[in-house]
Amino acid sequence: MKTLVILSSILGERSNSKQLADHLIARIKASNPAAIVKVRDIGAQPVPYFDGNTAGALFTPAEARSVDQQRIVELSDSLVAELMEADRIVFAVPVYNFNLPAQFKSYLDHLARAGVTFRYTPEGVPEGLVKGKQVFVLTARGGKAEGTPSDTLTPYLRQMLGFMGMTDVTFIAAEGMAMGEVAALEGMALAKQRIDALVPGAVEAGLAA
Repeated sequence: MKTLVILSSILGERSNSKQLADHLIARIKASNPAAIVKVRDIGAQPVPYFDGNTAGALFTPAEARSVDQQRIVELSDSLVAELMEADRIVFAVPVYNFNLPAQFKSYLDHLARAGVTFRYTPEGVPEGLVKGKQVFVLTARGGKAEGTPSDTLTPYLRQMLGFMGMTDVTFIAAEGMAMGEVAALEGMALAKQRIDALVPGAVEAGLAA
């Protein structure tokens, strides 16, 4: 099983969402040392902002694209290709100002392409084309909002990912990261416990640690 991990925090090694992703990766590799895991850090190396030039390049016929437009399309194609090639996809997403980081929004905008990751049927019904993926969304936020109206990130991502065909999505949140050391430790521990329950490690799989 191929796993694609997308990191989107701007905090590098200090990121709580990255800590969750690292824990999940460790569990995957403990269970299967031969597992293929690809990591893309769009917090450290953001994809270009989705602007008019980007949209123009994607909507220009291939034979009419300029050199710059071709480069834009090639990047988007590569992001889509690695998504399609993965069996399991992990999105590590911190909550900034009540929603997802700008870097991650631009990444999603590069993925959402008519005729590539979604299409409309003759009846006008949208159909996602990124199917058969197991998806984990690992979030970290300073406060506590899971399951409340203040959690604006979860419904948006569920809708956006589902629109592209990713409907097998599990959300795991580390909450209270800015509510003091005790709350932060508790929030991280609970999130890691949820990961452990969903992704068996070496001990559970009967393998050497």
